[in-house]
Amino acid sequence: MWWLPFGRVPEIAPDELAARLAAGEPLQLVDVRTTVEHDRGHIAGAVSIPITDLSRRLHELDPSRPTIAICLTAHRSIPAVRLLAEHGFRDVAQLRGGMLAWWSRRD
Repeated sequence: MWWLPFGRVPEIAPDELAARLAAGEPLQLVDVRTTVEHDRGHIAGAVSIPITDLSRRLHELDPSRPTIAICLTAHRSIPAVRLLAEHGFRDVAQLRGGMLAWWSRRD
């Protein structure tokens, strides 16, 4: 059951993500929060695909690009990473701690 928000998946720390974005890496950021949450604040360049829509919208994403799943607290991103991996995304991880960790990091 891909949607269960339990277990461990590959992660990337907020500081590492910020450094990779600053270096210009072609990362694919997938924000799986609701559209309302995304509109209230998101990482630049993140595409909004709520977790409830992800399985139907996989065709919008490029499985060959490194992909980071993002949610508020790294809860919804766990099943997102599982689903993406099951559909051929080889380099996929979640943002450790979610947007709360992203917003609290020091730049």
